[in-house]
Amino acid sequence: MIRAAPPRLPAPPREPLLPMINVVFLLLIFFLIMAQITPPPPVEVTPPETGRDAEVAAEDGAAILWIDAAGGLAHLDARGAAALDAVAAARPESVLIRADAAAPATRLAEVIAALGAAGITDLRLVTLQREEVAP
Repeated sequence: MIRAAPPRLPAPPREPLLPMINVVFLLLIFFLIMAQITPPPPVEVTPPETGRDAEVAAEDGAAILWIDAAGGLAHLDARGAAALDAVAAARPESVLIRADAAAPATRLAEVIAALGAAGITDLRLVTLQREEVAP
């Protein structure tokens, strides 16, 4: 006696991948559009080192004033005295001063005095944490 082959069950339907790929690409495009690209610093500076952790993170509402090794000032696209005037005119909540370690201390004192005279009282000097070496 010959037996008939059992009936084949239909294959389960495959999940379509195209809608999932579309969603992934839409999310990728969304995040690329919403991302903020940080502009490069206007001047290269090497912050001074300190013995304790004093690295200051940029906060919302804080302006960044750069002082290069020669004592030149920069803020966004403004250079020199115009940079100091731009920071004072912006009336930020706080100012981060990113000074080069080789910048003259007298220049830093002049900048602090000028910002204080403009009514800006929250000033922060950005430094790097020095690696402590055990004796």
